[in-house]
Amino acid sequence: MAIFGFSFAFPFLSIFLNKDLGVHTGTDLYLWTAASASASGIAMAVASPIWGILGDRYGRKPMLIRSMLGGAITVGIIYFAQNPAELVVLRLLQGATSGTVAAATALVAAETPRSRVGWALGVVTSAVALGSAIGPVVGGLAAEFLGLRLVFLGGGVLLALSLIPVLAIVRESPLPPRVGPRVSTLALLNEQPGLRHALTVLIGAQGLVSICTSATQQLVVLRLLEMITTGVSAVSGLGFGLAGLASSVAAVGYTRVTRRLGYVRTAAAASGLMALAVLLIGISPWTSVVVIAIGLSGLFSGVVIPATASMIGLETPHDAQSTVFGFNASSVAFGFFLGPLIGGGVSAATSDVSVSLYVIAALAVLLAVFVGTSAREPAR
Repeated sequence: MAIFGFSFAFPFLSIFLNKDLGVHTGTDLYLWTAASASASGIAMAVASPIWGILGDRYGRKPMLIRSMLGGAITVGIIYFAQNPAELVVLRLLQGATSGTVAAATALVAAETPRSRVGWALGVVTSAVALGSAIGPVVGGLAAEFLGLRLVFLGGGVLLALSLIPVLAIVRESPLPPRVGPRVSTLALLNEQPGLRHALTVLIGAQGLVSICTSATQQLVVLRLLEMITTGVSAVSGLGFGLAGLASSVAAVGYTRVTRRLGYVRTAAAASGLMALAVLLIGISPWTSVVVIAIGLSGLFSGVVIPATASMIGLETPHDAQSTVFGFNASSVAFGFFLGPLIGGGVSAATSDVSVSLYVIAALAVLLAVFVGTSAREPAR
């Protein structure tokens, strides 16, 4: 429900800048799209490790509540933005105060028996993908009839409503009493040979897939703006909805593949297939094929993201879950910052969105090689 609130409007930042804030199509739109899309990522990258440390110290449920409340306020007040600079500032605030996926992931990983961590984090990713699937479809249709300002306000309301089941239903196990001096997270990780390197590789992989997915999401809208003149919100919303639905299904079902191939080979193969899907978005002259390719990109990212997150959960000691996932969220958020900058920067420099998509496809290939050669299979 929270991701539904976020994805209700944020995929359409380019359209909001163009139609509501008066930024003309071309280089200005490319650069403002990159800035506004990246702002929340850099703020989240700085704030997430701090929230993660606080989560291990004071509880993961309070961090989830904080992230939803922060998101509700900052998304809702985008309704009042009058120029691109104000939008960028509000996106910075949103990144610093939200982070619902990281908070939920740390809570679920810490509370789930080890044998079920892969499945449980797949369900979390599936829920995120389902929200991402429904949000753009409903948001795109709402934008056509009501305008994007009201869509941002509606997203803030949805985030506020998502607090209700968390407050009413979610329970967290009591934190264990502190015995003796507090052991640092670094000391916990050093107790197991090779654990720091393994987690560094996985956190880096999550950041790299974040670059690919965030850049692709922004570039898809710009690509469709080049291809069609009317109904861009609805068509892009349909594509994002298809991607989210495919990702949701993949995130639940991917464990069947990992049982045969293992986590490492599954994540590497899915990364390579994601590269092909992104390449197809850039080369296809037909809108229908672009929409299908968006769906395929979501399908394969829906395998890579939960597979690498599950590997992190399986490798990390219980007492360090929030801290490690906080640093992971920082890597993911930095990807959200860097991805749109790469996409927007290359598009502005070449005046060709397709070239940016080729670059992102190349990064997805790099991700496949990186995971396949550097990651280690977690113990069953």
